[in-house]
Amino acid sequence: MLNNNQSNINEVWLKASVLGCLWASSEIVIGSFLHNIKVPFSGIILTFIGIVLMTSVSKIWPIKGLIWRSGLICALMKAISPSAIIIGPMIAILAQALLMNISIYTFKKTLLGSLIGGMLAMSWNLFQLLASYIIIYGTKMIELYVKLSHLTEKIIGYHNNNYWAPILTLLFIYMIIGMLAAIIGYIIGNNIIKSPVTIKRLNVKQVEKIKTPFNKTNNYFKHSISWLIINFILLILILTLITYTNTLYWMIIGTLIIATWALRYKNSLKKLTKPSFWLAFIIITMLSALLFSQMGNTLQKNITLGLIAGLQMNFRAIIMIIGFSAISTELGNKKIRNFFIQKSSSKQLAMSLEVAFDTLPQIIANLPKLTEIFKKPLTILHQLVAQADFWLEQINLKYIAKNNFIILIEGSKGEGKTSLINDIIYELQNKNTKIGGILAPAIYNNKHKHCGYDIIDLKSKNRKELAKEKPFKENTPFVGNYYFNETAIAFGKEVLLPENLQDVDIIIIDEVGPWELENQGWAKNINLIIKQSNLPMIWAVRRGITQKIIDKRSLEKTIIFDVTKTDKYQVISTVLRFLNKI
Repeated sequence: MLNNNQSNINEVWLKASVLGCLWASSEIVIGSFLHNIKVPFSGIILTFIGIVLMTSVSKIWPIKGLIWRSGLICALMKAISPSAIIIGPMIAILAQALLMNISIYTFKKTLLGSLIGGMLAMSWNLFQLLASYIIIYGTKMIELYVKLSHLTEKIIGYHNNNYWAPILTLLFIYMIIGMLAAIIGYIIGNNIIKSPVTIKRLNVKQVEKIKTPFNKTNNYFKHSISWLIINFILLILILTLITYTNTLYWMIIGTLIIATWALRYKNSLKKLTKPSFWLAFIIITMLSALLFSQMGNTLQKNITLGLIAGLQMNFRAIIMIIGFSAISTELGNKKIRNFFIQKSSSKQLAMSLEVAFDTLPQIIANLPKLTEIFKKPLTILHQLVAQADFWLEQINLKYIAKNNFIILIEGSKGEGKTSLINDIIYELQNKNTKIGGILAPAIYNNKHKHCGYDIIDLKSKNRKELAKEKPFKENTPFVGNYYFNETAIAFGKEVLLPENLQDVDIIIIDEVGPWELENQGWAKNINLIIKQSNLPMIWAVRRGITQKIIDKRSLEKTIIFDVTKTDKYQVISTVLRFLNKI
């Protein structure tokens, strides 16, 4: 649960926490299942789901920067989990999100952008796989691959010197799969926009029983920042020795380092117990002995050199696997977790992470059984995406307390703040909601030119001329391009007295601007309302001063909507759900 002084999360980060949670839930539930039953290419399946989620949700919430933020949240949730292998998945998730974000918004959220993004995101799996092999086994792996290609050509009697044909074929397959995922996501997003789905409320008791990998901690292992630094140093040291020293030297030092890691991190050896690792060990060693022995005239000598090269590659792999496992374990340190969750340099990121961690068990609780997921995968994906609006509204209701709940609608002059508020008022009135406060609609002359503002009492519907381009009388207050009517200002102040707003359900103030920052205009009345009333409010605020207004009034429970990026129905739905009108 967010602390009250932390609850000012802007719209894009709030929505990113929802998408990040949906993504993380698939990684946990489906990913864990695939991992446990050792399904091959599970990374492709999870990326496929991620692409569908990113593409479809970006259609529903077309906000710039949403995708990379959600990827960052999902990656950090993976990072803070106690899983032994986190670095690779973290990098993959973040890279895929960045590629999707760049592609979708470069091509203005078109199908083409989604297709390119899907291809790039899925292809990243292949790139990262190849890069990981090179990192783990060293550059000799490339040399081994080339020599194996030569040998294959000799056996089949076909020579084209195209070493990369198999990799390019794989790349093409990955791209096709990525495009398919993007198409499915695009279709799902469009279908949900056309036919929104109503999601039932969750059973709270069910949610409370849910346990996720992120809830689990190792109470017996004592993490250490010092050991984290030592592990990095040891890893760099042994890799340097393998590259620049003789075999006997690096094997002795490396064995001592492995023994040290094995004593402190007993789970680090887990991957070495898998038959697949030792099968790869034997294959690489034998291939090295065979292929690297072709370089010289003395067969016995070169077979020995080939064996040493193979052993070197495998030894490096063991070092990398155990070393990164050790580093990953130390990253589970509570101090590091707190840095990401509470002390991040980005306050918005830190708050969004906290929201995401608290919401994740509820999302998992609402997922269908695994058998149903695999029977109807596309239907379940559609349902998962359709829940996005529901979870956003649930987060708004959960983290924004009902006392002084304030929606801030920000925008520049003429961008439609008052129009949006008018739409909200219309929907609220249809729900028999009692509305108090003031509205300041623009007025236009015969030439349809903006020439001033009126002020309307939303309770009585009484209206007065608030501002115009000509003075109302001598010494009329002048702000910007307009003269202000002192009688109308007094009228507005009277409307905004707490005692005149006791019988309403919600208070609307259009707008709270520079005057209020200087303790003029409606400033005193706003202060009184905040102190004496627990009613929810909607304020129109001028772009660029939103945070100043929040700080000035010490607002603790706000939701910020940018009028140029916000779907009005989302704002209306949030208000209505908050007021229990839907």
